[in-house]
Amino acid sequence: MTDAIFAEPGPLAFIADVAILLALIYPANLIAYFGMGFALLRINDTHPDRRIQKRRDGLRRAIPEMKESCVSILVTSTLLALALTLQGHGLTLWTPWSGILGVLAGTALMVVGYDTYYYFAHRALHTKALYRFHQWHHRSVAPTAWSSDSQSVGETVLIQSFQVIAAVLLPIPAWALILHRVYDHVNGQLGHVGYEYFADRTTRFPSPLVCTTYHDLHHEKFRWNFGNYFSFWDRVMGTLEPDYDARVAAMDPKNDARPAE
Repeated sequence: MTDAIFAEPGPLAFIADVAILLALIYPANLIAYFGMGFALLRINDTHPDRRIQKRRDGLRRAIPEMKESCVSILVTSTLLALALTLQGHGLTLWTPWSGILGVLAGTALMVVGYDTYYYFAHRALHTKALYRFHQWHHRSVAPTAWSSDSQSVGETVLIQSFQVIAAVLLPIPAWALILHRVYDHVNGQLGHVGYEYFADRTTRFPSPLVCTTYHDLHHEKFRWNFGNYFSFWDRVMGTLEPDYDARVAAMDPKNDARPAE
């Protein structure tokens, strides 16, 4: 991929390559954001019983969240374009892994690495020094599909810079960077959708996987659940919401012990 796109060396060619990739990535991200968002709203309308916070209407903030998301998605897209261009011009410490196995291994490394990076960056954003960059995102106490990218430029740069860091420091193939970005986008909107569709035994202890309730509790209670894809770091660091596993068990349709409705 990189050999076909990045043919010319030099700073002007580098800037041009970033611009070309950005022109492709940003519209694709916007289409994914709005397309998935409206699809999730349609699904939610047919399953009102799955709403997590039944007394709050997060959709009242939909328009400002959409506007903010268009800006933050631009920043995220720029950082991905920069990461791909750095790799394409050979400005990395390692030669990227090759082949299908290389892409799969690189994607797995991105998922695990980003979840670790995200946890500690997210904890930092909750400190007094950095919370001013994060406060916009927490205006959504009951998040919706539009909330996932509704964050400040400062927060987006901090969180999404992992794409550039990984491209430079790790042997991540270009397709792994792209696949991770797709996965991160889908996970982000599902994690903020405000309706629970994934609560089962795979999203509670001893599994490290999480469901929508996990991040919804972070917005509702603020002090817990700082991870992204997994609950591992929250469990290790003592920041998992105390009732999370019990709540997920109660919502599991296959759990015979759940409370009667």
